[in-house]
Amino acid sequence: MTRKSAGRLRRRTSVVALGSVSALLLAGCSQGTVDDWKRFGYPDPATEQGDTMLNLWVGSWIAALGVAILVWGLIFWAIIVYRRRHASDPAPDQVRYNLPMEIMYTIVPLIMIGGMFFFTARDQSQLMKVEDNQDVTIGVVGFRWSWTFNYVDQDTYEIGTPEEDPVLYLPVDKKVKFELTSPDVIHSFWIPAFLFKMDVIPGRTNEFEVTPNKEGTFLGKCAELCGVDHSRMLFTVKVVSQQEFDAHMQELRAKGQFGQLTSGRTTEAAQGV
Repeated sequence: MTRKSAGRLRRRTSVVALGSVSALLLAGCSQGTVDDWKRFGYPDPATEQGDTMLNLWVGSWIAALGVAILVWGLIFWAIIVYRRRHASDPAPDQVRYNLPMEIMYTIVPLIMIGGMFFFTARDQSQLMKVEDNQDVTIGVVGFRWSWTFNYVDQDTYEIGTPEEDPVLYLPVDKKVKFELTSPDVIHSFWIPAFLFKMDVIPGRTNEFEVTPNKEGTFLGKCAELCGVDHSRMLFTVKVVSQQEFDAHMQELRAKGQFGQLTSGRTTEAAQGV
């Protein structure tokens, strides 16, 4: 292949690559709003704690993009500056090491990792803090293949099946403590709009607290591959006013759903049984 033909081939390849990238970017723009891009794919937070998680997520992406730009810049700089201009040119000088360069790519990653560790540890300690001053306590039992929601203070419960998703009611602007347990295998309790999930592990109780601050209906699911009907472990979350929450508790009692469950079987309703 002649140099002229090779040059045409490189130009065509560049045009194709640029067109592909542009198509992907335009496709992404057509399916999301400007706010979606600002959140780097995260949903709009529906809890007070969600802003902390969103800031950590966006900050991580900004740091990652900064590293990517630096790496890409160095790659293209080396390609352009040290390219062979003619077939008769000798190969570049082969050196064994460059001490300043090695110091740079050792120290700079350590600084970046240290910064990421600091912000992650700071936000994680805040998000995982359980102060036990909650307004509502929800006992979540993940079982094969659905969920039980025990309203501890109201002494009522809601239970689902793979065919009928359970509905979890939460009062808006009230701190909620979740206590997660499982009688069988590991599950994972995830409400995407809350920007938070936690594993549900047999033999132990995991806890976290959030304060829903937006009324609405949100979807929840199991985020841990737990068996044949894992994909059907879905539930719905309704964040409502305190009055609507109290009315729903009365509805559960009227249906005989009082007490607490420790599994997916209603015959184990509490009252100490």
